[in-house]
Amino acid sequence: MAGKYKPDPLAEYNAKRDFSRTKEPAGKAGKSGKDRIFMVQKHDATRLHWDLRLEHEGVLKSWAVTKGPSPDPDVKRLAVRTEDHPMDYATFEGTIPADEYGGGTVMLWDRGTWHPIEGKSADDIEEGHLHFVIDGERMKGEWLLIRMKPRKGEKRENWLLRKLDDDYAEDGDGLVEQALTSVDTGRSMAEIAAGRAPDAATGDDEAAEPLAKMKRARRASKPGKPPKFTKPQLATLVDEVPTGNRWMHEIKFDGYRALIAVSGDKVTVWTRNQKDWTDKFGPLVDAIAALDLPPALIDGEIVALDSDGNPDFSTLQAVLKRGHGSQGPKDKLAFFAFDVLEVDGEDLTGHTNIERKEHLEALLKGAQPPIHVAEHVIGAGETLYTQMCKADQEGIISKRIDAPYRHSRTKNWVKVKCVQRQEFVVVGWSESAAKARPFASLLLAARDGEDLVYRGKVGTGFDGDDLDALSGKLDRLARKTPPLDVPNADSRKAHWVTPKLVAQIAFAELTAEGRVRHGSFLGLRQDKDAQDVEDDRGSPAPAPKDNVEISSRDRVIFPNSGETKGDLADYYEAIAPIMLPFASSRPLSLVRCPQGRAKKCFFQKHDNGGFGDGVKAVPIKEKDGGAEDYLFIEDARGLLQCVQMGTIEFHGWCARSDAVEKPDRMVFDLDPDEGLDFTEVRDAARDIRKHLADIGLTSFAMVTGGKGIHVVVPLTPGHDWEAHKSFAQRFAKALAQAQPDRFTATMSKEKRKGRIFIDWLRNQRGSTAVMPYSARARANAPVAAPIAWNELEKLEEANGFTIGDTNRLLDRAKSKKLAGWGFADQRLPDV
Repeated sequence: MAGKYKPDPLAEYNAKRDFSRTKEPAGKAGKSGKDRIFMVQKHDATRLHWDLRLEHEGVLKSWAVTKGPSPDPDVKRLAVRTEDHPMDYATFEGTIPADEYGGGTVMLWDRGTWHPIEGKSADDIEEGHLHFVIDGERMKGEWLLIRMKPRKGEKRENWLLRKLDDDYAEDGDGLVEQALTSVDTGRSMAEIAAGRAPDAATGDDEAAEPLAKMKRARRASKPGKPPKFTKPQLATLVDEVPTGNRWMHEIKFDGYRALIAVSGDKVTVWTRNQKDWTDKFGPLVDAIAALDLPPALIDGEIVALDSDGNPDFSTLQAVLKRGHGSQGPKDKLAFFAFDVLEVDGEDLTGHTNIERKEHLEALLKGAQPPIHVAEHVIGAGETLYTQMCKADQEGIISKRIDAPYRHSRTKNWVKVKCVQRQEFVVVGWSESAAKARPFASLLLAARDGEDLVYRGKVGTGFDGDDLDALSGKLDRLARKTPPLDVPNADSRKAHWVTPKLVAQIAFAELTAEGRVRHGSFLGLRQDKDAQDVEDDRGSPAPAPKDNVEISSRDRVIFPNSGETKGDLADYYEAIAPIMLPFASSRPLSLVRCPQGRAKKCFFQKHDNGGFGDGVKAVPIKEKDGGAEDYLFIEDARGLLQCVQMGTIEFHGWCARSDAVEKPDRMVFDLDPDEGLDFTEVRDAARDIRKHLADIGLTSFAMVTGGKGIHVVVPLTPGHDWEAHKSFAQRFAKALAQAQPDRFTATMSKEKRKGRIFIDWLRNQRGSTAVMPYSARARANAPVAAPIAWNELEKLEEANGFTIGDTNRLLDRAKSKKLAGWGFADQRLPDV
């Protein structure tokens, strides 16, 4: 024999692929040089993952990394060993046909060189561990790969990838959240999937031809219908810029919100209240039509640019007065797109903010002024805000990068203003002492629920044309009686009008009485109806009547430890900022104990109208075909109104109130039999986390304030309740069958003896689970509290946090260990 036979290291790679169909390279093993290359390819196949490849022995050793590499030393990523790849694969970027092995989109996400640390060898890979240094464009410093001990019957080779603590270590997952384009071509995943050619500066790509074919085919075929109007998401006004890498920040444009429904040359411009304003923006419509876009629904802002090129609302008003259909050469109108809700029939609202922005950039890649994609920054909102304020702009919009699109006002979109600008309803006018002016000031109001609340006067900002035009409108709306209560000082010599006009006002602040201070008139809003004008902080406009009065504050409701109703109200008021992201806009069941926890308590889920204006109702269809109004809240006011009515506990659906048929979280409640030690519950939670991770799901732990632990799995909506319940049931039963002496998936107490009940029943339509930070109607006033997985080992009980730990809970929520708790961009796997 000439020598010992060596198997082909690429035999498995080549056997899995049909190279007449896929553009992946076939190849033979090469020779490794002194500087070993590495690359990471972002791969959107059955499940999105990142393929780490390290050159060794003439091939690329490969691992599929769930969730992508994290620069945080506290985060360990599952890395599944896959077949060796040829060296030519190092530059592959493109699409693999859907029916081929690994079908999907591939991006060259990082590249560079690697070497084992001093004293170690690349051959350590075969021993199940590798301590190495990466010098890439994105990944840098020391990393560790460790093979996990295989379980019985397990076929795949599971490893863990972890960043070691060095100068390149960072908190959080900013690396994969911010690095969204190819290091080779600069394209996003959406651009690669669409066959978009790279920019000329980065080289050319044969994928350009498929894109051209798609466009030719669309022009040759009958164009699809533009998408239908849908209610836009609104931002909540806040006082401070959110910090951290989980937020993206954009300029707040001072114009008219618009939803653009397009398909080829068919374009409709909708206002936020579904008014068709296509005819008002002819040149913009022509510019959008010229892009020859597929059916899409684009969210953005129409602005007019002043002489300095800055968006200016007054300039926009002037353009519209002249009639935009006959726009002159000096009328610089523009459309800034910041979101896309639908493309080619695919609903994108369940995708995260950052993913939708990526789709938008791909869709409008070739757009030229006056069509723009609004730029954004991640994790540097305060800097952008300072720049905008120095430039006399309105402010910024901040969006959670991992949040889906909601058709309502939410706290996943917030706005921070340099100068306050808000719409108010005109309810009257006051006489002018000077005969040259038809009126001295306008009287303003905003809505508090169904009621109009007085907000003061504005007497500046009017030019001659404004005064004449407004005077005529006011005369036509004249009425004899005031449409609301107005203080005597302001009602003297006032003239009243039917509240139909909406005015845009700039002002310094709202006073303690809720009055506009230093207001200036900017113009009338034609795109908004008076009945829709409310305070944009997401709760009733600030006025003394908005404070929730808690009666019987001294009543003891936790007799064992002495906490009162007032103590509970103070807890919920303080904890609201970190509780509401989980509990708001979600159908609720309340545990009400009007006489305290030791007395009669009961669940309430339907609205009886007695809570107050902060407690909302959403009609939900019941099994018998009828509908019932279910409770939900949106803000701290709603929380406190529930407490005033004797509520101690808040339990929520696994779906939002605006999408009750689309579950967005899964909860496994580990309920131990009497006598089982808490250490067994802790171990069970960790095992369940591992099993979930094996199928690609990130989970979080929460102690319930009782005796158990919740394992919480956030999900991107997109499946129905049947699939949701089926997955939870199958997962729980599989664990119970695998370890029958330890787990049961059956509720009966007989089956539970000596075991932990994996309660999957909370994942049915209409079922609820206790909300994070909810107090519990139990001795000593415990609360349900999120915990980090690395804390669990030392935790001795599930009820160690109480309403007396408010400051501790607030501090924990801001800490590194709970950063991003309860949020993840992941879909229910098809298993």
